[in-house]
This record gives sequence, structure tokens and C-alpha cells, in this order.
Amino acid sequence: MPEVGTNASVDTNMATIRVLLADDHDILRQGLKMLLGLQRDIEVVGEARTGREAVDLTHDLHPDVVVMDITMPDIDGLEACRRIRHEAPHTQVLMLTMHESEEYFLQALRQGAAGYLVKKAAPTELHMAIQAVARGDAFLYPGLAKALIRTYVAQQEESPAPPKNPPAGQELRLLSPREMEVLKLVAEGRTNQEIADQLFISIKTVQAHRANVMEKLGLHNITHLVRFAIYAGLIPPEP
Repeated sequence: MPEVGTNASVDTNMATIRVLLADDHDILRQGLKMLLGLQRDIEVVGEARTGREAVDLTHDLHPDVVVMDITMPDIDGLEACRRIRHEAPHTQVLMLTMHESEEYFLQALRQGAAGYLVKKAAPTELHMAIQAVARGDAFLYPGLAKALIRTYVAQQEESPAPPKNPPAGQELRLLSPREMEVLKLVAEGRTNQEIADQLFISIKTVQAHRANVMEKLGLHNITHLVRFAIYAGLIPPEP
């Protein structure tokens, strides 16, 4: 399974994130437009009702991020994602879908999606996901992280070469005890809300700890985080 890209496409601290919405449900699309319009760092530059329209508008509008449903007429979101990533590699794709199945999730990653979020997620998670993929990171809905673990472990069993740079204990010592807890829970697939409830802290504090972990360990996306957690023995590699 190919890695999602990590090259930065926009500095979210310096520029407005230009977003194209692609969903065939007009009410939902308009709701998303209104929701994102409340964010100072986001500008919705276009809307598409089909996958083909999303591809065409990406060429015309050059958005930083396409927020795209999977089930759409003409061509579906997965094929549209593949074409966008091939033809406009500086545009990142965030899948926003009702599908929580591992099959769709893994297909989206293979087609080049930088993020995968389900429609039941909180508005704050959507905003955070757009920011993440815009700066070149990945954002995967936490509840699906276990699917990534299973797929990664299966790949290692087929090609059991040792990792080039296994994590050292010294790297773990960079983390505070609370950051260690957050790292483990994120890798296990817990949502920000679940982590906040379990640790009796706010969601903003969870997000801050997560960002600190990624920065201290030099991790760029959730794939790297899961690998680190497995190699460090923080979570079991078994499915």
C-alpha cells in the first residue's frame, strides 16, 4: 500500500486553504459550505455534484484540498481521487463519506487520498482534517486505524525485512508520560473524544499532545505513528 504524500502544499498558518466540495447531495454540500465558511482559514472555491465535475473543477480552480464523497454519479469519488492525484498532484484529497468499511478506507489510501473521515465526525474534526491534509500530512479517522495496523502487519509478514530505522528507547524518552498515553491511544484507533474522556482532559489538550508527539518523534502522518507504536511495543501487532 503506497504511503500518502507528505510534501507540504500550503502553510496553514500563512495562507487561506482553498477547498473544493464534491458531493451529490445538495443539502449536505450546502451545509458543509456554510460550516466551513465560519472558519477564517478556509475558503470554499467551488462545488461539484459528480466525480467528473470534481476532476474538471480541480483543473480550473486549483484548490488546495478537495473534500470528496465516495458514492457519486458519473465516476465515483475513488476514481476521481485517482485522477486528481495523477493530474494535479499539488491538490490533496480528503474523503468524507458514510462508509466506515475497511475496504473503502484502504481503497481510498491506494488511490492517493491524504485523509479519510466519516460523516458522523464532529465539525472540529473536519476542520482539523482539512488543515492536516492541506499542510501535507495525513488524517485518518481514528476508528479505522486498526485496519491500517492489520494491513501493515500483513505486508510485513509477506516481506518480513526488518525496519531500517527501528525506534530507540531514547526517542520514547522525549515524550512526557501523558504524551505516551496519547500516542498509545491514538495508535489503538481511539477518537479524540474517547481519549479526552478516558484521560479526563479536553479535546484541545488531546490535539495539543498529539501534535507534540508527532513533532518530537519526527512523524508525518498516522501511518508513521502506528508503525512507531508497533516497533516500540506500545501496541500489539496482532489484528
